[in-house]
Amino acid sequence: MIGSITSLLRPSAIASSSRFTLPLFPKPPTASIQQVRYRGQLAPKRTKYKKAAKGAPGTQIPIGGSLKGTTLHHGTYGLRACSSVRISAAQLSSCQMAVRRKIKPVKGAQMYLRVFPDIPVCVKGNEQRMGKGKGSFEYWSCRVSPGKVIMEIGGGGIREEIAKAALKLAQARLPLQTEFITLSSSPRLGKISHDNLASPSYARPVPNPIVELDVKDEGRARDVVLGREAEEVDELSRRLEGSVLDDVRPAAGKEVRA
Repeated sequence: MIGSITSLLRPSAIASSSRFTLPLFPKPPTASIQQVRYRGQLAPKRTKYKKAAKGAPGTQIPIGGSLKGTTLHHGTYGLRACSSVRISAAQLSSCQMAVRRKIKPVKGAQMYLRVFPDIPVCVKGNEQRMGKGKGSFEYWSCRVSPGKVIMEIGGGGIREEIAKAALKLAQARLPLQTEFITLSSSPRLGKISHDNLASPSYARPVPNPIVELDVKDEGRARDVVLGREAEEVDELSRRLEGSVLDDVRPAAGKEVRA
């Protein structure tokens, strides 16, 4: 009697004698699962093609031959690239989190990203034979040329010491050499940075914070532009006066001979 009960309690006997079995659910196909984009993720919302070409040798990593994007536009302090490199979305996200955490105690301070990762990078495995198509998508990236402003900090009356400390955290997370710049920094053309590259004062754009204050009837954007023009005229008049005095002094020192 006991032997028959123990034989029935064996796992093999239970599995063979049970009439009910668990339903087998089909596994979801892994190929049809699409990449999920979260709200705070640095990635384009939609693209025309899933993959992109690497580009010509001059466009893969630009060498920097333009003055566009080399000066501050949104904030008062910024981080500017000194070499050309390709930055991934993960690296930019890490810098963004570190800088925002540092400037959080300063009320009204904001961070502005001047670059955006919109180039898909595809990677193939090591020791792969040639052919068989392009590799699979790996991450999003952006190309940065020398002199390009990567990020800016401004607002809330943030001090230069705090801005330097915050941007230093971003410098350690970027794979290139960068420099700290302010509103008084001169533009950069590749590896050349000089005040002569700056446009005339009357042609410089009014900073965005001043424009926003002027819209609210609290700022003096027009007065700022007129002040720049007045300073330019005063400097030009001083140079002309100096040149005239230099011409008059030698003539006065000459003796008149009969």
